[in-house]
Amino acid sequence: MNHERIESNPKIMDGKPVIRGTRIPVELVLRKLGAGMAVEAILADHPRLTDADIRAAQAFAADYLADEDIVYG
Repeated sequence: MNHERIESNPKIMDGKPVIRGTRIPVELVLRKLGAGMAVEAILADHPRLTDADIRAAQAFAADYLADEDIVYG
């Protein structure tokens, strides 16, 4: 999983994945989307973000989940 727009650095947000060049966690972006917030509203709240950053956060989460072992039952 190579995500150019996402970085994890132990010195930034305790190593949580963030949008590169910011301290905005991927988790925050995903939670806002999950709560029904429009992309335009997220961009207004965080002017340093771009549409591509939002898509990168979603792709990062999808790739992360694709690598998870799922146990049913």
